[in-house]
Amino acid sequence: MISAQQISKSYETPGETVEVLKGLSLELADGEAAAITGPSGCGKTTLLNLLGALDRPTSGSIDIGGQKIAELSDEEATHFRNHSLGFVFQQHYLLPQLSVLENVLVPRLAGDWQESESDTTDRARDLLEKVGLGHRLNHLPWQLSGGEKLRTAVARALVNQPKLVLADEPTGSLDPASTDTIADLLLELNQDQKTTLLVVTHNHALAHRIGRTLELRDGALWSAMAK
Repeated sequence: MISAQQISKSYETPGETVEVLKGLSLELADGEAAAITGPSGCGKTTLLNLLGALDRPTSGSIDIGGQKIAELSDEEATHFRNHSLGFVFQQHYLLPQLSVLENVLVPRLAGDWQESESDTTDRARDLLEKVGLGHRLNHLPWQLSGGEKLRTAVARALVNQPKLVLADEPTGSLDPASTDTIADLLLELNQDQKTTLLVVTHNHALAHRIGRTLELRDGALWSAMAK
């Protein structure tokens, strides 16, 4: 599913070039789950942005499910993200004028989906029930707690039944019970639907549940532990 080879990413700043990733490589098989840990500022979010076709590497190649994503046009990258990927960001990025249910359905608005609108809506409702928000379908984001906003964002990331889920600190602001709920949902998706899962987290308990864990340091990935 993921084959990233010799990925480097640099940023130009006044007076210097900052190299964040330095010849990083990553292989993740179809249906595999892995966690990436590492200190703040080491490049974990940068890596997810590259894998999710939100940014382009300075050098190296990235193949996602047979698609060389660094070669996609902006329009092709948007279509690829909408149909093949699910994102869970550190920030929820909910649209304030839309209800919880409408926010979860936003990915459907961005592409030519094959299934009926009613089927997608039913799945969105089911996901919101699973994350404990079945009673909040018609609430607006300002009426939710921080944890509820994040759980809404998780449901939104899963509504298109993605082949690959990229999660950036998906439980960072949640209490232990909500953390377990989100972990259960992500792992259920991985195990039952064989969705490939890559999670960036500071939560070592979550990383242990996922299994294969890699540490990002000095711009490269290192094996941290096995389940």
